[in-house]
Amino acid sequence: MGHDVGRRAIVLGGSMAGLLAARVLAESFAEVLVVDRDELTDVTTARRGVPQGRHVHGLLARGQQILEELFPSFTAGVMAAGVPTGDLGELRWFFNGLPLKPSTTGLVCLSATRPVLESHVRARVAALPNVTLVEKTDIVGLTTTTDNARVTGARVQPHDGGPEEVLEADLVVDATGRGSRTPAWLEELGYGRPDEDRVKVNICYTTRTYRLSDESVLRGDLSINPVASPATRRGGFFSRIEDGKCVLSLYGVLGDSAPTDNEGFVEFARSLPVPDIYDVIKDAEPLTDAVIHRYPASVRRRYERMTRFPDGMIVIGDAACSFNPVYGQGMTIAALEALTLRDHLRRGVPSAAGFHRDIAKVIDGAWDMSVSGDLGYPEVEGERTLKVRMGNAFMAKVQAAMTRDSAVTGAFMRVAGMVESPASLMRPGMLLRILRNGKPAAAPADQRPTDGPGDVQLPRAA
Repeated sequence: MGHDVGRRAIVLGGSMAGLLAARVLAESFAEVLVVDRDELTDVTTARRGVPQGRHVHGLLARGQQILEELFPSFTAGVMAAGVPTGDLGELRWFFNGLPLKPSTTGLVCLSATRPVLESHVRARVAALPNVTLVEKTDIVGLTTTTDNARVTGARVQPHDGGPEEVLEADLVVDATGRGSRTPAWLEELGYGRPDEDRVKVNICYTTRTYRLSDESVLRGDLSINPVASPATRRGGFFSRIEDGKCVLSLYGVLGDSAPTDNEGFVEFARSLPVPDIYDVIKDAEPLTDAVIHRYPASVRRRYERMTRFPDGMIVIGDAACSFNPVYGQGMTIAALEALTLRDHLRRGVPSAAGFHRDIAKVIDGAWDMSVSGDLGYPEVEGERTLKVRMGNAFMAKVQAAMTRDSAVTGAFMRVAGMVESPASLMRPGMLLRILRNGKPAAAPADQRPTDGPGDVQLPRAA
């Protein structure tokens, strides 16, 4: 590690985006501090600062590849710790209530809970000799030069009752998530707030952990994923996880939600467009009470459009863009942003303008896909441009073709996993397969048809 860029970098927030940022910063700074209000060391359960951590999370294939690049033998390590794995294309997927033809893609699905996956990343980051986790410490605000032109560090308050401290830094990275206070801090410093794009989806997850008395009911599958769509507005992600347990996240869109009582939870599972999850859990042993997480809207903060921004600070992860969790994009986008940060560090301390422009390019494709999928629901507010309408119509054909052609399933999973561009679906041979097999499939007898365009829901790795 060169340590050529500066003396100290501070990362505000110790979640996945912050940890991955710390990993690449450690290559260029003599010291990296990761500040978080939660306890971090040896924690493998959901933290207060990650309220969505109790629910099924997806690490897409490109995210797994980047973790392997940043932490050699990462996948082997989590497997040795008991985390189940599988092929993304061989999971039991249902779109519009119909099963996809499985495809062997070679794309690895790590079926770990978010806290366990995060704990493995955190352990690798904490082992770096120049990284320190500053835990159980509140982030009070920023420090700047007298003209507010440059951020010089952060003010923090330890939970042990000690005095407020000033941590000086050559670079401050905001990775505090969707609750980031950077917009307010910028306004206080005279820069104004960034523009925001919002898409109100009102997703609600209800999650419970189980132990199966007989795993043969899974028929060898790693997960069962009936994905919600405008035609089938309830969905679920059921996954085998570490320690021989299983986790189920049931979700509804536009305000619908699964109840937390046992009878209501099971009945919601029975109401899904396919019986597969209900058949598994109806006789399973619940290990936890059901917990709810509500996600009102996707939010993208347009830092790249700001004409003025202080030097010495950048924003990353959910603090820059928080995606509808159904698509499982958040951790993988954070990993791609970490690689972008690494590229900028090779030229010195990143400029906010240049870095935010470059991560905007990383975000654009995933944001367009998720927003187009959300706009497949007629009730979701937003402009349905010609691009959105044509994209949704094409993805409806892709989804139908995946029920008949495993090659289309494999191609789509590579796009959904961010390993390949959506343009790969337009290659002549693949386009011919999609058009040949893309006639709408017959819906299940109890499935309500939709008058809107097909949605572009990306599958989410279990």
